[in-house]
Amino acid sequence: MRTILLTGFEAFGGDSRNPSADAVAAVAASYDGSERLIIATLPVSFAGSALRLRSLIDEHDPDAVIATGLAGGSDRVAVERVGINLMDARIADNDGARPIDQPCEPDGPAARFATAPVKRMVAALDEEGIPARASLSAGTYVCNHVLYTALGAVRATVPAGFVHVPWSMSTAPADAPSLPDDVIARAVRRCVDLVFEPERLEPGGAIW
Repeated sequence: MRTILLTGFEAFGGDSRNPSADAVAAVAASYDGSERLIIATLPVSFAGSALRLRSLIDEHDPDAVIATGLAGGSDRVAVERVGINLMDARIADNDGARPIDQPCEPDGPAARFATAPVKRMVAALDEEGIPARASLSAGTYVCNHVLYTALGAVRATVPAGFVHVPWSMSTAPADAPSLPDDVIARAVRRCVDLVFEPERLEPGGAIW
């Protein structure tokens, strides 16, 4: 039986909940797939998230990793294509750390590309009427740090990626774009179901 590691994040920035953790919990509660699903909530901490993620990977030796996080202000699900070796924090993390222009890994490559089938996932979400896009930047906060860390920590044959979700309707601040809670959970579940599928070889880049 193959093992999938699925993670979300704890709340941060003064919020009481994080829709990524809510979605992961919802997926786990109804999961009926053929794989073994391991879920975890990561701390919104540069040091802590990397430490926890590496520990989970060492413990479970997963066959796939999907991390999820909040992209507040977005109106759609974003499946990330690349993590960069850069920490540049607009706000402090939950441990009070605020790295500026520092590498995630001093000896690591400049970037690591997601090995999950990003384009296939986005196409599947589009087909289900879930607003989605392939993203070329996971930012420079803890979400990007987790994507970069995961891609360096797994075995070379393990598909790994990151899914940014918008606010859920039950957590969104006033006037912030959001999606229904069940739609976000459905999007994450669809990405889980597709993680072992081959990538779609079709155009998906941008010219700006």
